[in-house]
Amino acid sequence: MTDTVLVTYGTTNGSTARIAEAVADVLRKDGLTAELLPAQSVTSVTAYDAVVVGGGLYAGRWHKHARRFVRRHRGELAKRPVWFFSSGPLDASASERDIPPVRGVQREMTRLDVREHVTFGGCLEEGAKGRVAGMILRSGRGGDFRDFGVIEAWAQSVADALTHAQKGAERG
Repeated sequence: MTDTVLVTYGTTNGSTARIAEAVADVLRKDGLTAELLPAQSVTSVTAYDAVVVGGGLYAGRWHKHARRFVRRHRGELAKRPVWFFSSGPLDASASERDIPPVRGVQREMTRLDVREHVTFGGCLEEGAKGRVAGMILRSGRGGDFRDFGVIEAWAQSVADALTHAQKGAERG
């Protein structure tokens, strides 16, 4: 039975956390129990029936907390359904086409038989931490490119897969 889902994320300035929050909200509305936690604070995944992991993209790599979470919990993650999402492009490209996962994420997807990966637009606004973030903002390339309609639709597809699996287990 799949009803307890961990939604975890690696973020620097909170943009990926907000996406993860939207995902958890959709799962809850569908009757699932969704716990939302920053990746660095998760000590175990054994209490969860499924896991959604999100990471902000920085210089072509997933956020270090998301990478470390997957590495630390790889054995347990391999035993349950897992979905990945990335956030990052600071333009409309994520809304215009499917953006494949970066190489490190793709490698973990193969190792863990991840159900699906999606890349959402990112968000970088004034006050963001980090030298690179400051340079991007000064160059005028910041902004909010998250599409919460698309995020919620993807989260609904995750919820549908989990509730469908649950109904199948109840019948079987």
